[in-house]
Amino acid sequence: MTAYTHLSPAEIEAFGRELDAIRDEVKASLGARDAAYIRRLIRIQRMLDLSGRALLFAGVLPPAWLAGTALLSVAKILENMEIGHNVMHAQWDWMRDPKIHSSTWEWDTACPAAQWKHSHNYMHHTYTNVVGMDRDVGYGILRMSPKQRWRVWNLGQPVYNAWLAILFQYGVALHDVEFDRVVQGKKTWREAWTQLKAIARKTSRQTLKDYVLFPVLAGPFFAYVFAGNLTANLVRNLWAYAIIFCGHFPAGAHTFEPEAVANETRGHWYLRQLLGSCNIRGGKLFHILSGNLSHQIEHHLFPDLPSNRYAEIAPRVQALCAKYGLPYNSASFTRQFGTTLWRVLRLSLPGGQSLEPAPA
Repeated sequence: MTAYTHLSPAEIEAFGRELDAIRDEVKASLGARDAAYIRRLIRIQRMLDLSGRALLFAGVLPPAWLAGTALLSVAKILENMEIGHNVMHAQWDWMRDPKIHSSTWEWDTACPAAQWKHSHNYMHHTYTNVVGMDRDVGYGILRMSPKQRWRVWNLGQPVYNAWLAILFQYGVALHDVEFDRVVQGKKTWREAWTQLKAIARKTSRQTLKDYVLFPVLAGPFFAYVFAGNLTANLVRNLWAYAIIFCGHFPAGAHTFEPEAVANETRGHWYLRQLLGSCNIRGGKLFHILSGNLSHQIEHHLFPDLPSNRYAEIAPRVQALCAKYGLPYNSASFTRQFGTTLWRVLRLSLPGGQSLEPAPA
């Protein structure tokens, strides 16, 4: 890895050992307080979901429709971000609760859990921001690094980006199918078809639940429930897109060539996770609604540690970065999202090398 060459190999490994020590310390301290947190959050999410859907049945009254849609939106965000994402990261497997376990959890979104765990837990977290290996760098449709070859169809990526945000759960669902590799002959159509059938089954269930079953149960208020569910899913999609993109592509975020992971040591892996991740400043509620992915740096350093611990870990990680002369990319949502959108726009055109931080 060429970034931050002021560190010797020995210093990089020492940096890694200090991060390992933080991880081991937190792992050893997990207990009743943490278990109570996730169980309480699941109860709150389910109450919000039930209350939102109940209010939508009275959606002919504008205040009831607005309140129901808001509660359902928050419920879907919590289930997707702070619960589903983190449970499937095995953050809560230490509890040995079969109902809150990465092997059994199926979340309320279009992507089947098994496919997401491969594309996200393995591919993305192993090869974070490595062009050509981490498919989250552009989701196969956007040029998000100057290391990616520019093609004329990239001119339309501001439009593609908008549609990806609106339909984000479906973009995530199709992520692991890898249509480009199928076209290139690197993956068989049989493999892709097997995945597509699983996505179709999951998407059908989600569609029937939100756009047929609950609206039909509302009888004459079908349209109000349908519109509320559609709006809640849209809000969840836009929020998830914004948080995830702000975690990897604001100004100062690094992307890497495949050579960066050749013979990569534990210390170098930690360094790449740090350089390819960005935090978003905010209050406690903001962090919970983001799935604590507002602490994206800590999440990428310690993806299997419970998310409720990231806030207490963050100052220690920041101090460690200062000790080794490393950047700690943390800024407001406005700054991170604004510079992310600028990256989308700038890289729709050729060039863009100035977006990448120079090696230090």
